[in-house]
Amino acid sequence: MAPRPFACFGRRRGREASASKPPVANATADQTQEEQRRMGPVLVELFSSQGCGTSPEAEGVVSRLGRGDFEGDLPPVAVLAFHVEYWDYRGWRDPFGSSIWTVRQKAYVDVLHLDTLYTPQVVVNGRAQCVGTDPDAVFAAVRSAPRFTSPTMQATFQKPDPGTLQVSFTGALQTKVDGSGADVMVALYQSGLVTDCDQGENKGRVLTNDYVVRRLEKLVSVKDVSAKKNISGSVHFTLWDGFNSAKCGLLLFVQNASLQTFGVQQFQIPQEDTI
Repeated sequence: MAPRPFACFGRRRGREASASKPPVANATADQTQEEQRRMGPVLVELFSSQGCGTSPEAEGVVSRLGRGDFEGDLPPVAVLAFHVEYWDYRGWRDPFGSSIWTVRQKAYVDVLHLDTLYTPQVVVNGRAQCVGTDPDAVFAAVRSAPRFTSPTMQATFQKPDPGTLQVSFTGALQTKVDGSGADVMVALYQSGLVTDCDQGENKGRVLTNDYVVRRLEKLVSVKDVSAKKNISGSVHFTLWDGFNSAKCGLLLFVQNASLQTFGVQQFQIPQEDTI
């Protein structure tokens, strides 16, 4: 993939800030108004960095969105915040940043036909994107996103050793996947993070972050699967120092090769002494 310039900005109009919707789809769901009301949450992904001066504002927007703080006709959402590392050179190294999340963001740049990587960027169901500091644009993308029935997976938690969390899943996706296939992904995220930032663009600020993705694993790849067919698989997460299950959660989502999302299911992690 050819290198691209980076940008860090607040509310902005233009191609990189507009909603972008790729045409490809390979899963099906009934989208009548009544069934939409009963559908599962919309996936909202934030690409952010503690080294970007405008990212904290977007973090506040998506944190409130994830908690359901906004009034109105917004559907339920599931939030994941991916911290990228390409602003680290500005003087502050984001402790949650990873080049893995930059690669994920670059994939969205490709499928959404954008010109550049930027923060803070919000991607909704893999189909539309906007600047994360523009609540109206975020809300519009969420409202217009297609919704799908949540998978009905059952999760079993084990800790084979103190530094590893193993999660086994079994159940149905509740959405048909055709021969083009899709991946079932599981994200381990952490909320309630507080960082004293003493360098970079956010120098002197106390930064709060929620729904920060710490690990992302593929559970299984599927194709030609009916909505009711049972599937199963396991993922292993390497835990970090200070892991606290009370501040963490799991998000399972189905995503095709075009990174469009076709179903989201959330899981609480049991207390560590019960695993």
